[in-house]
Amino acid sequence: MDKFIFSFFVLIALLYGCKEEGPINSSTNQATHISNFVNTLDYTGAPKHPRDRDKLVFSDQGAWFGYGLPKDGKGGSFSGPFLMTQENGVWLSPNLVQLKLIWDDNDQVAMDWKSSLISQHSFSSHLEQIFENSSLGVKQELVFMSGHTALQRTTITNRMDKAIALNLEYSGVVFKLGMQLSSRNNTIQLNSKKSDAVGYLQFLDGVDGILLEDSLSYKARKSAITIPPNSSREFLVSQSFIFPEYAWDTEKDAIHKMDFDTLLHARQMEKDQELAAVQSKAAVKFKDSAYAVVLAKAQLTLQNNWRIAAGELKHQGLFPSYHYEWFHGFWSWDSWKHAAGLSLYALELAKDQIRAMFDFQLENGFIVDCVYRDTSIEPHNFRDTKPPLATWAVAKITQMDSDTSFVKEMYPKLKKYHEWWYKDRDHDQDGLCEYGSTDGTLIAAKWESGMDNAIRFDHSKILKNSEGAYSLDQESVDLNAYLYAEKIYLGSLAQVLNLKDEARHWRMEAEHLKQRIQMQFYDEDDGWFYDTNLSGDQFVKGAGSEGWIPLWAKVATSQQAEAVKNQMLDPKKFYVKVPFQTMAADHPLFNPLNGYWRGPNWLDQAYFGIKGLRNYGFTREADEVTEKLLQGAEGLMEKGEPIYENYHPLTGKGLYAKNFSWSAAHIILLLTNHE
Repeated sequence: MDKFIFSFFVLIALLYGCKEEGPINSSTNQATHISNFVNTLDYTGAPKHPRDRDKLVFSDQGAWFGYGLPKDGKGGSFSGPFLMTQENGVWLSPNLVQLKLIWDDNDQVAMDWKSSLISQHSFSSHLEQIFENSSLGVKQELVFMSGHTALQRTTITNRMDKAIALNLEYSGVVFKLGMQLSSRNNTIQLNSKKSDAVGYLQFLDGVDGILLEDSLSYKARKSAITIPPNSSREFLVSQSFIFPEYAWDTEKDAIHKMDFDTLLHARQMEKDQELAAVQSKAAVKFKDSAYAVVLAKAQLTLQNNWRIAAGELKHQGLFPSYHYEWFHGFWSWDSWKHAAGLSLYALELAKDQIRAMFDFQLENGFIVDCVYRDTSIEPHNFRDTKPPLATWAVAKITQMDSDTSFVKEMYPKLKKYHEWWYKDRDHDQDGLCEYGSTDGTLIAAKWESGMDNAIRFDHSKILKNSEGAYSLDQESVDLNAYLYAEKIYLGSLAQVLNLKDEARHWRMEAEHLKQRIQMQFYDEDDGWFYDTNLSGDQFVKGAGSEGWIPLWAKVATSQQAEAVKNQMLDPKKFYVKVPFQTMAADHPLFNPLNGYWRGPNWLDQAYFGIKGLRNYGFTREADEVTEKLLQGAEGLMEKGEPIYENYHPLTGKGLYAKNFSWSAAHIILLLTNHE
């Protein structure tokens, strides 16, 4: 596929079917689990401009677009779509398919959406809004058929004892995004000056004609719709966004053949099964309804960030956050964490998330930091990789999957990546690795740690190992603890493949590395693990979350773990309102509001700390920290509020990007029995 392919989208609205039914029962056919988690996230609102990031977006099936619920039901439809097919996410329209209901006999508005709004509901399966006045009832539902298409059904009910006749008027205005509307063969076509994406809006058997008021707006009308007394009629709309590598004709055929009720029921069952899979694995301590809501919110956050393969992305995966424009890609460290969380209920997506990154593995074993669908917007980042957690993620998937073919597929690639660290990131070849970069820049080397501006790197320098391989002048405790864990996990994967000699080799390497970590990185005076200089005789002081990674990796001695635990549970250091933040609260450079990795609580790091406590038998303390963490993080236990990238450890305020995937993935890991 060409490197600079722009995304291609197709938008089709099919108004057809208009089938007659009997009187509608007001009760909804919701499955038990879904109805328990209504409005888990708040999608209310319509965008004021194309780059409006104040609104949340509902998406499903890996689609590169999504929708919201307009405030007060304005427009009689759904907000959006929000397109991730260009410009790192823009709203195409406040409401692309607005609807007016007009009495046929007097040309008056038959329903005022604001005064008639009864309810707006969001589920993990679909969006829904209900309107009623003395004469009419209207129910609108939106559900994703696939990663290319969302179907919208409008059901109009005649509540009177006499037949009625209505005119349906559809209209839409697109934002000024370099797109223009044109009409041909009863079709509205959208052409963009900023990409080769092309859109289509078609009305099939549903409108009398199309009027283009200007290049950015349209109107369409369906006249004299008759509805018998106490009966209803349905009108179906589909909106599709198709990339060049997918066949529109195939998708269009599927749309025509799809029964809406069948589709909706399938989505409800799918979401019920996913919810049940996670809820059933919740630890006994966290099985009550309050934590069930948090788990449902975490799952829905991952769902909204899910994207199908497109452009240069050969496999499906998750954005870190659709909400932040520079997170519209796949990151390696994020991907491993996403996959670990997904493994509890979406195995194929978890596997593909890992494959999506290994698609870009270099011959020497290196894994790219981040990759994008369209490199004309943002290039892939080969300047650095990220901490080695890929094997951990594959091991998590293996625990949930009896099929060993994925292990067979990934093992040689994981082995190659692991060995790369010792070839390109061990400056003095002493068996202990450093973070670094491929381009010799200090900033990329700090990025490689995942903790971009952590204080331990304030005075770091860059050293050349070989061409295209550079290291920081310090050996990092977390990196080597991750590599120790990788050796253990590689050994377990080798065992699955009956590679007994290799399994034994990995265990021997791990045991040797364990002793090195225990001796070099632990400060007995402070009771903490620190990075050191290359000689291993000087600590890089400043207690941060890297200090408990040896507990997560099970590489610390029991005495070391006890001492680290005591520091972690010190209210002056890490046991604060939202405990286990990235930097001790009593450090003079502690700065959660502006620090990024200099104080905020990142839920992945908190998870590693809590899991570390569990690994050494501190179960009661781990449970208490988990409760304190989730209750202290503002809005995390409440419906409607998004999950943030990180949290202020002293106030609980959510910080930086909303709808953050690895936060959601680690909430799932925190609350479930997933060893």
